[in-house]
Amino acid sequence: MADTAGLFRCLFTLIFVFAEVGMLGLMAQAADHGTGKDWPQFGWDLTSSSAPPDATGITAANVASLKRRQVDLDGTVDASVIYLHQATIKGSKHDVFFVTTTYGKTIAVDANDCAILWEYTPSKYSTWEGTRQITNSTPVADPDRQHIYAAAPDGAIRKLAISDGHALWTTPITLLPRREKITSPLKEFRGHIVAVTGGYVGDQPPYQGHVAILDAQSGKLLHVWNSLCSDRAGLIEPSSCPDAQSAIWGRAGATIDVTTGNIFVATGNGPYDGKTNWGDALIELNSDATRMLGNYTPTNNTELNDRDLDVGSTSPVLLGGDNLAQGGKDGQIRLLSIKAIAGTAPHKDHERQTVSTPSEADLFTAPAVWRHSGKTWMFAADKGGTAAWTLKGGKLVSMWKDGNGGTSPVVAGGLLYVYNPGGGLRVYDAVKGNQITDLESGRGHWNSPIVVDGKIALPEGNANKHASTGVLDIWALPAGH
Repeated sequence: MADTAGLFRCLFTLIFVFAEVGMLGLMAQAADHGTGKDWPQFGWDLTSSSAPPDATGITAANVASLKRRQVDLDGTVDASVIYLHQATIKGSKHDVFFVTTTYGKTIAVDANDCAILWEYTPSKYSTWEGTRQITNSTPVADPDRQHIYAAAPDGAIRKLAISDGHALWTTPITLLPRREKITSPLKEFRGHIVAVTGGYVGDQPPYQGHVAILDAQSGKLLHVWNSLCSDRAGLIEPSSCPDAQSAIWGRAGATIDVTTGNIFVATGNGPYDGKTNWGDALIELNSDATRMLGNYTPTNNTELNDRDLDVGSTSPVLLGGDNLAQGGKDGQIRLLSIKAIAGTAPHKDHERQTVSTPSEADLFTAPAVWRHSGKTWMFAADKGGTAAWTLKGGKLVSMWKDGNGGTSPVVAGGLLYVYNPGGGLRVYDAVKGNQITDLESGRGHWNSPIVVDGKIALPEGNANKHASTGVLDIWALPAGH
């Protein structure tokens, strides 16, 4: 169902753009600045690197000239957006942004004229609308470009047709959705959907974090790895496990090695025994989550649990080769060797290096990983700063840092984009660290941008406000730039 108010707002903005650049020039905008690329999942790729290698059409010279349009949505998107170029909807080709709201509506938005192309609402939406039962998940597109997969607060994953938004299957991945929350993005790999669960604010038991693997074609739940009572496969009644918590809730969710298909997750506070309970740990699983391949926890695991300093406040960061980074709520980022943590025996310590988060604060965001001029860069933002490192000789080397906090960063076209949840999207020269511009936007929470095909998309709003409305900001270049 089209959002009339949002469409009018977008068209009203476009009138002024027409006046400034001319209607014919604007009609040519997509051809002039589009690159015909997709952004199919959170962080762009399976590792959530948030650093596509392709040109975006947006540069340091023209980024300040971007024009913002706003789309009113039937819900708040406290997450990120995905994008498909020239997807077929209702028989026509459209450039489309897809979003999932905190109460589980999934919406397709035309990236060029801001029209709502379709809106999917789960059948029992009214039973949780306005409550604390929410999702912060980002949908994922199928490689066939005909389907997307989305989560909802009822604890289920749905396969939706891109053509009109209707559901092809619905599969629960928890038996207690009031306690087990789908907060992280979904991933698709080799015909499987990878989803993870956590808990709600306040850590109300019972719940356990787990990794669920679904068949993308049929929706069948193939396997579940439970981070507590890990000797038990499949969905379990949370109260049937004697231990609780160990949420998997990082902003990137599961990160996946594209070569091996191995799945990396990190857990939050919870019991740890190195046998069947894996609270405050990093875990490597095989591609169907049937076997643990590696694990790690800091030596002060008990202290971290006692002080609410989740290791899994952020997802594992795959830096390439044998290198992996893991942040946490204790203000530390640990550089690890994947080989050194291999095996089912418990691994404590084994850190190659430990560095502070940008402002020595909790790390709730997903760092970005950029390959540039033969170097691997890592960018991270916390509530008090943004920082960049390069990987050299098996160590992270600090390149620059500033005092501006933000959410999960994105690197595109040599520019670093960092959203300030207090309002504003900062754009930096990724290598030098100097700020180029600050694009106007409203307040938010965990929202983060995508930059693709000559456009930037960023949702506004905070899930904890429990609102049923929200805004999607879309920036694009005017013709002639």
